[in-house]
Amino acid sequence: MEMFVQGFMAFFSWSSFLYMNIGLLLGLIFGAIPGLTVILCIVLFLPFTYTMGPIDSFMFLLGIYCAGGYGGSISAILINTPGTPHATATMADGYALTRQGKSKKALNIALQASTFGGMASALTLLFFAPQVAKFAQKMGTPEYFLVCLFGLTVIAGVSGDSLLKGFISGAVGLLISTIGLDPMTGSTRFIFKNINLYSGFDLVICLIGLFALSEVLSKSKKSNQVTISSLEAVKQEKGTISAKEYRQMTLPALFSAVVGIIIGIIPGTGASMASFVSYDRVRQMSKHKQEFGNGAIEGIAAAETANNAVTGATLIPLLTMGIPGDGVAAIMLGALMINGLTPGPNLFSEHGVTMYAIMIGLLFVNLFMFLQGKTLTKYFARVVSVPVSILTPIIVMFCFAGAFSVNNSLFDVKVTIAFAILAYVFSKLGFSTIPILLGLVLGDITEENFRRALILSDGSWSIFVQSPISIAFLLLIALTVVLVVRGKFKKAK
Repeated sequence: MEMFVQGFMAFFSWSSFLYMNIGLLLGLIFGAIPGLTVILCIVLFLPFTYTMGPIDSFMFLLGIYCAGGYGGSISAILINTPGTPHATATMADGYALTRQGKSKKALNIALQASTFGGMASALTLLFFAPQVAKFAQKMGTPEYFLVCLFGLTVIAGVSGDSLLKGFISGAVGLLISTIGLDPMTGSTRFIFKNINLYSGFDLVICLIGLFALSEVLSKSKKSNQVTISSLEAVKQEKGTISAKEYRQMTLPALFSAVVGIIIGIIPGTGASMASFVSYDRVRQMSKHKQEFGNGAIEGIAAAETANNAVTGATLIPLLTMGIPGDGVAAIMLGALMINGLTPGPNLFSEHGVTMYAIMIGLLFVNLFMFLQGKTLTKYFARVVSVPVSILTPIIVMFCFAGAFSVNNSLFDVKVTIAFAILAYVFSKLGFSTIPILLGLVLGDITEENFRRALILSDGSWSIFVQSPISIAFLLLIALTVVLVVRGKFKKAK
C-alpha cells in the first residue's frame, strides 16, 4: 500500500498531465486518419521522450496508444474507412448508423465503450498483473497455435451470407501472409525474385488498399446522397444514448472487456483479434442478430470495448516478462530500456514506485481520453457534411502518403493499388474482404506456432491435447464451429 501511495504521488505532477494530453491529441489524429497508424505516431515522436523522465515519457506514449485505439473508429464510423486495423469490426455498424443520420450517437458509443475497456484493462494491470502473468507463462507453443486457430474461427462469423465465400476470402488472406521469408527455414516463398517482397506485405499497406482505396472506388459512381448523411440530420442530431440502449450495451461491454484483457495478455495476438472475436461472440449471443451490420449498437460496443481492453493487458507480459504483446508494446520495450528500466520479475521490486506511477497514470489516460473525445466529437461528426468531391481526393492523398511513409517506397503504393483492385473485384462478386484481413493478421503467427509445436513433438499431433489449456481451447473451437454451422443451417431453412 505504501508503494501504491508513493507511485500516485510520483505520477501526480503537471508535466504528467501535460504530456499525457498532448499524446492523447496526437493519438486521436493519427488514429482517425487512414494510413497514419499509432505505431507510426509513436515512432515519429519517440525521440522527443529521450529528454523526459520515465513517468512523463510513458504518459506521453500511453496517451498516443490509448487514443489511437479510439481514434481508428472515427473514420470507420464517418467515412467507412478504418483508421486502424482493429477498427474494421466497428466499421459495418458504425457507418450504418452514420447513413441513418446517427453519426454522433455512433461516436459516443465508441468513445464510452473504448473508455470502459481501457479502464477495465488499466485496473487489471494495476491489481492483477502478477497473477495474470503467471497464467500466461503456462502457455506454450501448442496453446498459442490453438489461440490463433480460435481466432480464425471468427472468419465464419464475418463471412456474410455465404460461408463458402468467407472461407475462400480467408484462404486468400492466409495465402498472402505466406509471401516472403519462411519463418522457420529463412527460405523465400512466392516472391518471384522481387526483393521488395522479402518481408512480405505490411499489414498497414494491405489495410489501406483493402478498405480505404477500395471504398473510394466503390463510391466513385455514387452520388453524395448515397455516401453521406443528410446535413440537416447531422445538425439536429444530439447523439444521446438512451437508458434502454445502455442496458442493451452492458452485457456485450462486460463480456468484451474480459475477452480483450485475456487476448491482450497473450503475446502476438493484439487488438484486431480481440475486436473481431468479441464482435463475433456478441453477435452469436444477441437476440437481434439481424441488426448486426445494419447499425447494431451492441456490435460497436463489443468491438470498441475489446480493442481498448487490450491496451493495459498488453503491458502485463511486457512489464513482468519482457515480452511485447504487439508492435506498440515492442516500441515501449525500447522506451523502458532507454530509461534504464529492464522488464522482468525484478522490475517491480527495483522500480516499484515508477511502475505504480505508470499503472495509475493509465487510469487517468483513459479518463482524459474520454474528456478529449467528448469535447471533439461534435467537430469529428461534421466530417459527414463534406461533399464527396472534396472528401475523396483527401482520402486518396492520405492513403498514398500513408502507404509511402511505411517504408518510403513507391512499391508499397503499387501494392496498395493492387489490394484495392482485389477488394473491389471481391466485393462485386459478393465476397467479404474482412476474412482476408483476418487471414493476413493471423496467418504468420498461426503457421509459426503450428510448425514449431510439431518440431517440438517430432511430428506428433498429440502435443495439441496434452495440456488442460489446449483441451479448453479445442472445446471452444468445436463449440464455435457447431454454433456457426447450426446458425447458417437455420438461416438457410
